[in-house]
This record gives sequence, structure tokens and C-alpha cells, in this order.
Amino acid sequence: MKTLGEFELIERYFKRPARRAALGVGDDCALLAPAPGMQLAVSCDMLVEGRHFLSTVDPVLLGHKALAVNLSDLAACGAKPLAFTLALALPRAEAKWLEPFARGLLALADEHGCELIGGDTTQGPLNICITVFGELPTGQALLRSGATAGDDLYVSGNVGDARLALEVFRGTVSVPGALFELARARMEQPTPRVALGLALRGLATAAIDISDGLLGDLGHILKQSGVGASVDTEAVVSRVAARAASAAVEPLAGMTVAPAQWLAWALAGGDDYELLFTAPRAQRAAVLAASKASQTPVTRIGRIEAEPGLRLLDGQGQSVPNRYTSFDHFG
Repeated sequence: MKTLGEFELIERYFKRPARRAALGVGDDCALLAPAPGMQLAVSCDMLVEGRHFLSTVDPVLLGHKALAVNLSDLAACGAKPLAFTLALALPRAEAKWLEPFARGLLALADEHGCELIGGDTTQGPLNICITVFGELPTGQALLRSGATAGDDLYVSGNVGDARLALEVFRGTVSVPGALFELARARMEQPTPRVALGLALRGLATAAIDISDGLLGDLGHILKQSGVGASVDTEAVVSRVAARAASAAVEPLAGMTVAPAQWLAWALAGGDDYELLFTAPRAQRAAVLAASKASQTPVTRIGRIEAEPGLRLLDGQGQSVPNRYTSFDHFG
């Protein structure tokens, strides 16, 4: 199988004409300027084979996810995507992998008007590092530090499904094929909630995207805002799409997921790339309007409180022990 040279693979799969960027791929630096009155939002995420994705993943889906996890950070900040750079380490530069990877990557980029403006390539263990740039009006960024006592706590979309898929891959649980495919899609092809992030500007008081687990990422908001929170665990577990779908197939052989596992995956599973955000109680109608406008479901799952700490409650308001640990790369 013929392998490609560094500059040939860039020219063939990743070089595109500059659009909004003043200068794109092909020089030592790209040139990017925000519109007047706007700030740049910048984020970087790395995906490492064996740590963030399996070697068997479809390269089309891997290209999608590599950019999606970065766009999710822009969404959490309320920023509109502008451009990104790609640093790519490859064991072998082969067209059969590069073509579908580039196709998945650039399809999502085009969907969000986010252009590839530069990067780097080298030989080594498969490693994908993307830096993404967005813009937003000066002073309107959604931060982790703005939550106040009395705010409602919301989560977008669904949580816990990606962790289910991971556990099936690990062989720790068994579920019917249809449920596995539903969960696997959430793990391998997450949807960055960019439209919701834009709709929440001026409305949400704090926001973060869920990458390491809902409770762990909520902890960042609580720490930086200097507040506490109570979380309705039944509202959270209701957002596991596979659990909701399982009611129709539970009698089938192979359904071996216990109720406690659904809750653990919803609260601490990670890899969800949904938005977790706070907003004043008086803005409930506006939050629902933002949900509708962005075509993104949101669920109210708790409230922010003045007393520090995190309290988990069941559907009757009774305390639930917090035994959940979110993902930590070095934990």
C-alpha cells in the first residue's frame, strides 16, 4: 500500500481555499481577525488512540468527533465557530484512512462554517489535536463563574449513552443490538450544541460542556461560582436515551443492565458533549424558547444554592448518597 508524503497528504486532503480567514493553509502562520466589537474564543482538545477512541472506529466518525468535541467547547462559551487548526500524528499516511477521516472532519466543519486554516503532521502513534477559534460579542461569553443561588440547573440532550457503549465494548454489560447502536452513535458521533450555546447568550448565567461526567463538570461551575447545588437524580437518569428505549426490549435475552448502572452512567459517564448550564428561575420561558429555536431539548435537573457542596436527591426529595466519580486522565 503506497503511503503519502507529508505535503502531498496536506495538499490532497486538507488544503482548501481561505474564506473568512485572511490567510489559510500553506504558510508558516494563518491570519484570522474577528469582526469589529467581537472577541476570539479559543479552545484545544486532543484525541489519543486507545485513550479517547478505539482502533476499530470508523475514520469518518473519528474525523467528525475530533472536531465535534472542540465545537462543543465553543458552544459552552456561546461562541460562533470561525476556524480551526489540525495537528495530526499518523503511524502511516495511507489514503484508505485519510480520505474518510478528512471527509468526516470537513463535513462537520462545513456544517458549522468553520474553516481549516493550518496545522501540522508527523509520524507517530495516532493522535489528533485540534485548536478551534470562535467569535462572540465582547463581554457576552458564557463562563463557569456566573451561577447564583436560586438559578435553575439544566442539561441539554441526553447523557449516559456514550458510557453504556464503552461498557459494551469492554464486555462488562450486554444489551440488545438496537440499544448498542443507539448508544454507540452517541459515543462516536456526538452533536456539538452550537445553536443552543448561541441562543443562551445573555440568558444563561453559567455554562460548561459535559466531557468528563455531569457531576464532575458541574463541580467546576460550583467551584468557580462559589455556590452549591441540588440535583434531581431521577430527572438526570430520564435523559439516558438507551434506558428510555430499553422498556420495549427488556424482556429480550441479553438485557443485563441494572437500574443503578443507568444512574451512574448518567451522572458520571462522560463523553456526552451536552451543555450543562444555569439560568434564573424567572427565565424559564426564555430557556424553553431557546431550546425550541435551537432544536435542542433541555431538561431542568436541579437548582443552584448558596450553601456550598453538591446534594443528590431522589424523586421524593430525599437525599441520595454521592458515590460517583467522574473521569480524570491522571486519576
